[in-house]
Amino acid sequence: MQSKEEFYIYYGVISFLSIEYLWELYLAIRQHRVYEEATELPTDLEDIMTPETYKKARVYNRDQSSFRIMKDLFAFIVTCLVIYVDGFVIFWKAGGQLAASLGSTGHSETLQTIGFALLMNLFNTLINMPFSVYHTFVVEERHGFNKQTAGFFIKDKIKEFLVGQAIMLPLFAAIIWIVRIGGTYFFIYLWVFAMMFSLFLLTIYPNYIMPLFDRYTPLSPGSLRTRIEELAASVKFPLYKLYVVEGSKRSNHSNAFFYGFFKNKRIVLFDTLLKDYKSESEKDTSKTEKNEEKENEKKESEKVGCDDDEVLAVLGHELGHWKLNHVIKTLVCMQVNLFLVFLVFGLLFQFKPMYAAFGFRNEQPVIIGLLIVLQFIFSPYHAILNFSMTILSRHHEFQADKFARDLGKAKYLRSALIKLSRDNLSFPVYDWLYSRWHYSHPPLLERLAALDKTD
Repeated sequence: MQSKEEFYIYYGVISFLSIEYLWELYLAIRQHRVYEEATELPTDLEDIMTPETYKKARVYNRDQSSFRIMKDLFAFIVTCLVIYVDGFVIFWKAGGQLAASLGSTGHSETLQTIGFALLMNLFNTLINMPFSVYHTFVVEERHGFNKQTAGFFIKDKIKEFLVGQAIMLPLFAAIIWIVRIGGTYFFIYLWVFAMMFSLFLLTIYPNYIMPLFDRYTPLSPGSLRTRIEELAASVKFPLYKLYVVEGSKRSNHSNAFFYGFFKNKRIVLFDTLLKDYKSESEKDTSKTEKNEEKENEKKESEKVGCDDDEVLAVLGHELGHWKLNHVIKTLVCMQVNLFLVFLVFGLLFQFKPMYAAFGFRNEQPVIIGLLIVLQFIFSPYHAILNFSMTILSRHHEFQADKFARDLGKAKYLRSALIKLSRDNLSFPVYDWLYSRWHYSHPPLLERLAALDKTD
């Protein structure tokens, strides 16, 4: 027999999950209709892309949209089923049995939590694997983006899972320990620990974890490297190292970013961003001059990426994010949000009906309480927060574009944005409501219009 509190919590969670799913589905259908109906190249895009590229982008994004709609429906059904059958209780008990089978004597919440998390992560990985395979080897492959072989894909997924567990399982153990010994104000200690852990992860992840998946090599000495160093010096960016990541082994999508704290900043360029970049393996491949000429003639018109001036303009945009403290502002917002989450968790930690609503009538495991608060109780708040952060991100993107424009790179940033949109098959026509809710980066035409302003 459910108490009144259990009833309200259980059906409140189900109701909001349903409302959230239907809202996202409504937005997705609005945008999907755009992909279906916007078949003709608009006149204001004729100077930006060819009809052929426009058609390719429309079909690619339509396929992506169909895939996301099906995947989201599956995720919604699985979540509701897990709640309906008391799935967290099932995995919690299985986690205790796993800990016992590995030699655990007596009851240990920490070991049972590790078993629970391991089994839940394995379950999520397995049920999502068909979608991952289909997206990589059907959707991305169909449109020329996938560069992974089956062997590379399998090895990549295994590494992802192992690295994820190596990070998350000790983290869960530490959380339980802090909650159990922290007393009334454990949420403050938990927040301080989470803040320190996130900063630690931001430090080690690029240096030790990302290289496990992709090869990072220093950008070779030359004109581009010299000009990047001069650009960084002109805005007093403390450039420590400059890398190129061979993302082309995984996908044809391109990007650039920086990371690091204080005076140890690194800039990373995807090889797909650089039009004339050749990896060391490509440089070492022996070919006759005749074959090289034929290959160059064949590929010259197919080249993707940006030339040096455009790469510098893109980096001017990224340096704008640093100069205007966008990363720090985002981190502060995240930490304030994290404190609020832990504060609410601290208030609800001993609230038995919250656990009972999910099938835990005799136990109140720390990890279950935290999961319920993060994933379900805070779900409405996170929907609003994500929308607010999307608005903030768009504002930051316009500011970073303006920073690059003030560096005198408006012309090249404009051409770079057009090329990147073309190379990534970004579709420039959108539903306004879907765009406002989902696009953390402003659509292409809005960015180009902002770049053309003289104020």
